Amino acid sequence: MHVAILCEYGSINGGENSLLAVLDHCPDDVRITVLAPAEGRFAEALATRQLTHVPFSLLDENSHRLPPFEAANRLMPVIEWLKPDLLHGNSLSTGRITGLLSQQMGQLCTAHLRDIIGLSKTAIHHLNSNRKLVAVSRATRDFHLQQGLDPDRVEVLYNGVDCERFQPRPRDGRLRRERSLPEDSLIALTIGQIGMRKGLDVLVDAVTINKDQLPEIHYVIVGERYSSKLESIEYEQRLHRQIEEHGLTRHFHWLGYRDDIPELLNECDLLIHPARQEPLGRVILEAAASGVSLIATTAGGTKEILDHTLAGILVTPGSVEHLTSALKYLPDRSGSRSTFEQEARKLACERFDIRDRAADLFAFWRSVAS
Repeated sequence: MHVAILCEYGSINGGENSLLAVLDHCPDDVRITVLAPAEGRFAEALATRQLTHVPFSLLDENSHRLPPFEAANRLMPVIEWLKPDLLHGNSLSTGRITGLLSQQMGQLCTAHLRDIIGLSKTAIHHLNSNRKLVAVSRATRDFHLQQGLDPDRVEVLYNGVDCERFQPRPRDGRLRRERSLPEDSLIALTIGQIGMRKGLDVLVDAVTINKDQLPEIHYVIVGERYSSKLESIEYEQRLHRQIEEHGLTRHFHWLGYRDDIPELLNECDLLIHPARQEPLGRVILEAAASGVSLIATTAGGTKEILDHTLAGILVTPGSVEHLTSALKYLPDRSGSRSTFEQEARKLACERFDIRDRAADLFAFWRSVAS
């Protein structure tokens, strides 16, 4: 079976990481071709894995995103050349394009739904033109069914986590040395794109407003702002300004993009995921498998990963008060943290092991192709 996979970004975020994790477990009888931007971290990751990569961009000459119809027209001759048994869009946006190709040339197509966002009737029509769709959580599926997606087309297949790559390990102190922190300092890690949906402003509000009530914690921020929109730039600037105005600069450590996430998780005491919207948080799975205590919001599919009080503390999205209460509770209770860590690891490896989840996706593709 030959599967061509359409990807929109040259960077590596949750969707790209989830796809790479699946492709690491590709069966011998499946041939993969990835259509993605020619350059960037994602292209480098494909090359490292020796995966077939056909350069293809969804941007025009001015780096603006192509409208779905134009993107489909540009992609059509590439698909005619490749002649895959199945074309898969790795995101909701690429799913619109694969849906159009299904209409225009009868290509067998599927796509992933990795976002919880409002859609136009036109977008729904494009997505419904795929033979099947994969939602990464029940919450994602339910949200889009309410917008008009065909329930018979949408299946739920969870992302997976590599429980060998992500596992508890003794700390070697590298992060504390890198940031010149005391050996006994408490570190809370946050991982994700810097943008409104990830809710970093809620964490900054909780820490700056209640700094005298919270324990001494160092907050390590991993991730970048990819959007060049003015509102996104101002959002990031506002975070830095607020932290500086409250005299907390030495407590916040901005690391940017990192590819040593397993090691960073082993170095931290706590993962905080304050997202406003989260179809299925990959970083939550990775932290759980690493045996790290978790504070996350109930947004989207998170409740399908974590059991509140068993494997972590869940708080209301956007609630500074609830996040503050969780920050007060968890760091001072080593016994509770130990229980959370054990339960989180057990849950992640029993329900989300990448070998099982990858097998599910390949079985799904085979079923559609047959």
